[in-house]
Amino acid sequence: MASIKEVAALANVSPATVSRVMNGTAKVDDEKRARVLKAIEQTGFIPNEVARTLFKRSAKVIGLIIPSIENPFFTQFSGAVERTADAHGYKVVLFNTDGNVEKEHNVMKMLSAMNADGIILSTSSEGVDSDIENCTIPVVVTDRLMTKKVADAYVHCDHYVGGRLAAEHLIENGCRHIVCFRGKQDISSARERYLGCRDICSEQGLMLHTVDCDYSFEAGINATEEMLKKYPETDGIVACNDMVAISAYKILHQRGIEVPHQIQIIGYDNIQLTRFMTPEITTIAQPIEELGVKAVELVLQHNKTNVKEYILQPKLIIRETTKRMEGKDEESRDFK
Repeated sequence: MASIKEVAALANVSPATVSRVMNGTAKVDDEKRARVLKAIEQTGFIPNEVARTLFKRSAKVIGLIIPSIENPFFTQFSGAVERTADAHGYKVVLFNTDGNVEKEHNVMKMLSAMNADGIILSTSSEGVDSDIENCTIPVVVTDRLMTKKVADAYVHCDHYVGGRLAAEHLIENGCRHIVCFRGKQDISSARERYLGCRDICSEQGLMLHTVDCDYSFEAGINATEEMLKKYPETDGIVACNDMVAISAYKILHQRGIEVPHQIQIIGYDNIQLTRFMTPEITTIAQPIEELGVKAVELVLQHNKTNVKEYILQPKLIIRETTKRMEGKDEESRDFK
């Protein structure tokens, strides 16, 4: 790999001039600039990003911290973040914490030390976080809320409305024995989905049963087995995410229980896999692409004196695991 000195020698300028051209830190006359750019092209010179970061005080890097890369929602969200950052000339460094709060804290400290341009965080803890509060770079919290607003900005879906949409759809389809596979209640997104589901059932005079469930396929298998033992009269399932909805269908199919004729299933997130399944999964869609775009924009446009919160709206996507009117294709519907 060519060095900056070799580029300078080929262009007949000083290494400092090459650095100025790369970083735009001082004006270089057009003739010298052209020579430097030609020499860079001829040598295939790749600048040392660490050196550029120290010199420019900007890493052109955004750190993305997520709790589980195995969750397809976060896989799609990460893709949206990367595409948006790339369009703005930034790179994304992805960190998977596996829900480990200590690892999350360590990553935040590292990103601050390396002078990253910001952090997009889906936290595994809702408590007041001194690492966020005292962070010297912008922090945007996504998908979840915290007990105190200490980040620069927040962007998330209205999960309470999402929970209501899910239960409302099952009730409209005739379900009277609904079970909610609820996610961890110390995470705001899971808690709000459950509360929305619970409230609309209560308003309709229905008892909502619950089975606690993580967001993995395996957890959905276990939750469905538990539901069949505890609540055999179930005719509708509100799953905590789409992977759990898919695993619920798998168990019901193995037991010879027809979906949606005997039990209807609705997922959450609208990951791509829901359309590839047979049957296709009815779900509550989060605007995943919009979440990623907005998160990056908030990092780049941060204002610590004006904390911003953006709440995006979910939609009901009606497919084949819930009953539909004859002759209708996939539908989408907002909350009434």
